[in-house]
Amino acid sequence: MAIIVDKEQKRRDIAFSSKGLFLNESIKDITVSKIAKSANVSKGSIYDYFKNKEEILFELVHLMMVKHDEKKRDNLYILNSTKEKIKSFGSFFYEKDDEELRIIYKKFLSINLLETNEKMKEFQTECFEKYRSWMEEIVEEGIKNKELKEDSKKYIKPLFMMAEGLYISSITTYSTKDLEKELNEYINMVFECMEAKR
Repeated sequence: MAIIVDKEQKRRDIAFSSKGLFLNESIKDITVSKIAKSANVSKGSIYDYFKNKEEILFELVHLMMVKHDEKKRDNLYILNSTKEKIKSFGSFFYEKDDEELRIIYKKFLSINLLETNEKMKEFQTECFEKYRSWMEEIVEEGIKNKELKEDSKKYIKPLFMMAEGLYISSITTYSTKDLEKELNEYINMVFECMEAKR
């Protein structure tokens, strides 16, 4: 009797087993052979599920972001103010708990920046829209609770883009010395424009 393999679960297993490699080695030093060894499968088996190591990294980023999002949503519910929620949202870029995901995401970004990959671009777009929509929900709640001005939604995209821009600056230059401080100062400044006067 033939063994039935759950292909999606096998993909997830291979991706998760490669996490240590992607955390500790540079992309150029990671090979499909190393990934196969970490997954305890043959090199040929890897190609049954993935075209290359970049596709494995892509799967790993996706899986890690799903877990991150579940945890973030739970954490947001315990916060009271809109400003706290937005700051929590931006904390991905500096919180210790998110460090592994940031390392993996940085490598994913580097591949995406070096050569255009439509699937990766679509994934990035979906993530951007999902987080923008999520922030929009938070801001709409703040407007409904009379915490924020009616036109506050116009600040969502700039807030999100500035957070990512500061993060990229912090890993590619010496200009952003304290990411947490600078990002929270920026959020405080934007909130001066957003907060409803009482």
